[in-house]
Amino acid sequence: MRLSLRVTVSVALAFIIAQALRLPLGGLWAILTAVVVTQMSVGGSLKAALEYSIGTVGGAIYAGAIAALVPHQSELALLGVLGLAVAPLALLAALNPNFRIGPFTAVLVVLGSEATHAGPIASASTRVLEVALGGGVGLLVSLLILPARAHVMANEAAADLIDLMASALPSLFSAFTRKTDRAAILRIQRSLGDALARFNAVESEATHERRVTRYSNPAEPRSLPRSLLRLRHDLIMIGRAGAAPLAEPLRDRLGPLLTRVGATADAWLRATSDALLAGRNQPPLTAVNGSIEDFMEEINALRRDGATRALPSDALEHLFALGFALEQLRENLKDLAASVTDCAYSSM
Repeated sequence: MRLSLRVTVSVALAFIIAQALRLPLGGLWAILTAVVVTQMSVGGSLKAALEYSIGTVGGAIYAGAIAALVPHQSELALLGVLGLAVAPLALLAALNPNFRIGPFTAVLVVLGSEATHAGPIASASTRVLEVALGGGVGLLVSLLILPARAHVMANEAAADLIDLMASALPSLFSAFTRKTDRAAILRIQRSLGDALARFNAVESEATHERRVTRYSNPAEPRSLPRSLLRLRHDLIMIGRAGAAPLAEPLRDRLGPLLTRVGATADAWLRATSDALLAGRNQPPLTAVNGSIEDFMEEINALRRDGATRALPSDALEHLFALGFALEQLRENLKDLAASVTDCAYSSM
């Protein structure tokens, strides 16, 4: 509803200004630009405005120069000019996403000058003017009409991902003690990947917001994306290590300890998600560290008792992969704790 209101106001303002300035086609491109720039968050609007401005100015200057310097009296010549204008800009857009609007602008400049019977320089200038007008309106509305802070939305997306990780861990650990549905495990991993992608998209907008506006602390930490990515990798490792249950002699001794690791990590991650949203420090990792240490000690006890000597090599590899994944999980949970603490400090 907030986005709907902002887009509607942007369209109305752009239309009124375009009519007052008597822009060609009723200010069509100014209005469309205002719609594109008005995003869910201030950071998203800044990102869209930057990309749209760079692509428009670059495309208009280049396409205007080509159309002005290369004669195109016939349709075949016009086709050649259109190709010369679009091809390099399309290549540039493939190399740099900031220029994605460049080829679109080139088409408007070349063909727009033919449709309106204005010169290519006038067509390019009008295009830049309309984009500047629409972009300015979109930014102004995003800043003043129920503004949404991108870094708050990023924290919400991060909290959603952490909650998903919390709910996934018990299921992933249960695969080591009993046969599980691998399709269900794959669905869990896929949902985690989708949630991480959503977080990264919003975090990209928050980065633009931090750079340009005062809506968030310029020194706000950026370690949270790194921590979440590492934890995502840990869950992938745990899921792969749990492709089959542990060997029969190990299940009775290690199964309850793994269940405890999953339960303590689940509880800590959910508390950390709440702390991130509330802007406070998360609880200590004492219970999680203790459960992982007990598991590692039990593995050492199995070695001392000679219980691992009779195991086949694949069962040993299975056990060692699980131990390595848990060590990584412990380190990256500590890294996440530091990241959430930094977020809480920066929001003060």
